Amino acid sequence: MEFADSAPILAGHLPYPLACRILHFTPKSVMDRHSSPWAELNFALSGMMEIGIGGVTYLSPPQYAIWIPPHVEHCCQNEGDVHYACIGVPAAACDGMPDKPCTLEISPVMRTILADFERRGIRYPATPEDRRMAQVVIDQIRQARAYASYLPSTSDTVLAPVLSALQRNPGDKRGATHWAATAGITERTLLRYCQQHLGMSFNEWRQRLRVVSALGLLDAGHSVQTVARDLGYSTPSAFIAMFQRLTGESPDSARKRGMQPVS
Repeated sequence: MEFADSAPILAGHLPYPLACRILHFTPKSVMDRHSSPWAELNFALSGMMEIGIGGVTYLSPPQYAIWIPPHVEHCCQNEGDVHYACIGVPAAACDGMPDKPCTLEISPVMRTILADFERRGIRYPATPEDRRMAQVVIDQIRQARAYASYLPSTSDTVLAPVLSALQRNPGDKRGATHWAATAGITERTLLRYCQQHLGMSFNEWRQRLRVVSALGLLDAGHSVQTVARDLGYSTPSAFIAMFQRLTGESPDSARKRGMQPVS
């Protein structure tokens, strides 16, 4: 397993509204547990990052970010190649922002500004123009739609293997009855465990998994028809309806946005 460098230290004494780091991780990379006096907004420009916070694994697919308040310990790992942004926000600028780790939707405005910073190599916005754009990013974080965790996980010894198997093959069509049998429990118990440990139903978790998987595939340029087939949908229209209901946009729009250059 390949280990990433330890987290870069932010210059906390500098009076900038935020700090931008664009990081690249090769497959099977790991960043050891660490914390920062700054808050962090982590989101994938491509690929899928897994961030561990307090025993919970947060997934950071394209179009969604993980918000980590100041001084909260976390670690990172990834299965595949990941190119992602880490936006540091000074603690003094965190008023009105979530006080607990959560998942935030990323707006097109925020992505455009940060892509411009990346293109010009801006780490600490210093000019009046760049600081104004950085303030827009701060405002966008405050306004972003938040989720406790878009795709929650659990360390429960009965439920965790079921979720892991589904994550390896999100297009698996077999239902709750099959997965309960593999876990040696009744279907009713499986459904109860999902509500207890995940805070949602088995079917809702599976749909969110498919959305997360679809975002990665669409971001890589796969067609809507191919993604629908790979995720087990009998028709593209059924997949499109599910995706639009959960994300508020069509998969084709997500695919086209993901294919836009990030620098």
